[in-house]
Amino acid sequence: MLFYQNKGQNLQSRFIKYAKIDTQSDPSSSTHPSTSKQKNLAKVLVQELIELGIDDAAYDEFGYVYATLPSNAIKNVPVLCFCSHMDTSPDCSGENVKPIIHHNYQGEDLVLPDDHNVVIRLSEHKDLNAQIGNDIVTASGTTLLGADNKAGLAEIMEAIAFFKANPQVKHGTIKILFTPDEEIGRGVDKVDLQKLAADFAYTIDGETLGSVEDETFSADGVKLVINGVSAHPGFAKGKMESAIKILTAVVSALPKDSLTPEMTSGKEGFIHPVSINGNAERAEAEFIIRDFDDLLLQSHELTLENVVKEVLSSYPSSNYELVVTAQYRNMKKVLDQYPQLIAYGIEAIERAGLIPIKRSIRGGTDGSRLSFMGLPCPNIFAGEHAFHSKQEWISVQDMEKAVQTIINIACIWEERAN
Repeated sequence: MLFYQNKGQNLQSRFIKYAKIDTQSDPSSSTHPSTSKQKNLAKVLVQELIELGIDDAAYDEFGYVYATLPSNAIKNVPVLCFCSHMDTSPDCSGENVKPIIHHNYQGEDLVLPDDHNVVIRLSEHKDLNAQIGNDIVTASGTTLLGADNKAGLAEIMEAIAFFKANPQVKHGTIKILFTPDEEIGRGVDKVDLQKLAADFAYTIDGETLGSVEDETFSADGVKLVINGVSAHPGFAKGKMESAIKILTAVVSALPKDSLTPEMTSGKEGFIHPVSINGNAERAEAEFIIRDFDDLLLQSHELTLENVVKEVLSSYPSSNYELVVTAQYRNMKKVLDQYPQLIAYGIEAIERAGLIPIKRSIRGGTDGSRLSFMGLPCPNIFAGEHAFHSKQEWISVQDMEKAVQTIINIACIWEERAN
């Protein structure tokens, strides 16, 4: 079997090209995709796929990119899909991204040129210890980089280019899916699984080199509305029950040493307010609730509601509305039914010369929802670090290993087929 080589620096060139295209999604938008600029990258990806000889490459009205690399095997190989998302997080600017390659990294702190207050310190980014001698890609200090998930896009594209250039390497049919709006939880809202026609999938959207992830948070969104009593502030004594003050009292009364993102890790869940707005008469807050256990998820929601009731006991003329919306569920429930998915992923990582790291994700991926929609889909590393921030970074060498892992996965499925 041939091994992937990053000839002519194609991989980093692809990644830098994609990173420069602004594709931030917008949670306040009701359109699909949430921002039309995501289609700018979709158009580039489709054109590159067509140039590689993928004749059916296209993007639809919702911004999804679909493409097929036909099988070159004589065996009946399950159809695999490799998936990454095109959007970047709305948490940090993605406009005018200026990727910088720091060649032959030697452990120094990386001071970013457009804002010297943004420093990627070795003491704060422990994974940099494994990057000595590698080439680190960062943004310039005023934006995120977009390695989440444009690294995954570039890696899948490079794997497809490898297979087209090396037809003697056998593989089954490979489906390509690039999605919009993953960062705002809508990544598969409009996906056409019948059109995709895959049996199994892998998202390429993980962090540390060698990681394979088969477990995510289960996630709900909660909208809390406080209906208070408004009155003229000059004549409010004994009358006003400010919805704003009631709502802030609720947030203040939530646990501070547990059940909050800044105090939890591992398998610990949380209750997290993400937005607040309103006035004296009506105020509302959006929360995200997370846990790996669905029963604990429900328990956290009950904790929130009990806090609301306790606070409102001091405001007899006010009331509340609490609406829970399911977002995604722990994909492990589905993936445990298909152990070969993880086993082949682990073997592919080992063949790339790495030590596999089986992990859980304190978050979600498109794979979470795809798994429950009937397309089992674990997550494989892309190599991204410090995502959603100006300190985001990735190494070219880790990206090369991700490409090799994708190639290995496809080859292993062909080898094991009848």
